[in-house]
Amino acid sequence: MGFKMGIVGLPNVGKSTLFNALTKTAAAQAANFPFCTIEPNVGEVNVPDARLDKLAGIAQSKQIIPTRMTFVDIAGLVKGASKGEGLGNQFLANIREVDAIAHVLRCFEDGDVTHVEGRVDPVADAEVIETELMLADLESIEKRRANLVRKLKGNDKEAKDQDRLLAAAQEMLEEGKPARLVEVDAEDLKAWKLLQLLTTKPVLYVCNVGEDESADGNAHSAKVAEMAAAQGNAHVIISARIEEEISQLEDDEAEMFLSEMGLEEPGLDRLIRAGYELLHLETYFTVGPKEARAWTIRTGTLAPQAAGVIHGDFEKGFIRAETIAYDDYVRLGGEGPAKEAGKMRAEGKGYMVQDGDVLHFLFNT
Repeated sequence: MGFKMGIVGLPNVGKSTLFNALTKTAAAQAANFPFCTIEPNVGEVNVPDARLDKLAGIAQSKQIIPTRMTFVDIAGLVKGASKGEGLGNQFLANIREVDAIAHVLRCFEDGDVTHVEGRVDPVADAEVIETELMLADLESIEKRRANLVRKLKGNDKEAKDQDRLLAAAQEMLEEGKPARLVEVDAEDLKAWKLLQLLTTKPVLYVCNVGEDESADGNAHSAKVAEMAAAQGNAHVIISARIEEEISQLEDDEAEMFLSEMGLEEPGLDRLIRAGYELLHLETYFTVGPKEARAWTIRTGTLAPQAAGVIHGDFEKGFIRAETIAYDDYVRLGGEGPAKEAGKMRAEGKGYMVQDGDVLHFLFNT
């Protein structure tokens, strides 16, 4: 399992340029006018992980299969979108389908690139988008609660639970705060997620800065960092233009270019890592002479469910997981030496998979 991240923001903040760079395609038309993205563009990218290459080298794997991540480039929202302004509600619907929101904020000065509000103020831009999402959630909640009235009169338990959760979200939204701030009990988490409220999506602020500011950011990105910290959200600093240039280069050229810009890694790597942390995701590996492969799971996933990511039959017939920690696998030089050194463990159904585990599952067919 990978995850799906929606790229949102006001028009002309660099969303489509970033999308093109991340997916190494020109699928999204990047143009200097509002609403150039009408239908959401979807692109899948490999999740870069140096550990996978290292494992494949040790095992002499013939094929390397990284895990995948999906980016959805959602068209620019404007003030009034929740009421149909700009291209309106069709884009709000696209946001419901993603796991997290990468909110691109313009943190660069450029008189040649029009800003829909005629100014550069990323914090204000963030507030515009958040407000529109909150208004859309409020409208949705009011309609849904009205539709539950008949079932509530009939003492329908599921309807009562749904109305209770919707009421909690509505109260938070009416205070001018996103629904993600509602404290939800563990037994309600599944039902809460099914509500698909826009403002429950985790947010990653992407500060799109000028090329000369990509390493350390600027005054605009510093304000975004302060806002993100206050909200408990994450942020990354990226120059969409640099990412676009890197995406057109061969690996050796890209490394040289990054070095000249004072960057240790591409923005894609930072964005994915921040997204993983945001959604509490981690990676385990399966390694052999045929292939080395990365698999994405939620932090806290037990071994049978981790096996189920590969195939449902692995979970149903799970017996045990032969487990080697990544560091042990690399330090000792592979599965055989790790096993001889007593570093291969047999773990049962209650084992919580750790990030970097090299696993081999035994199961009944």
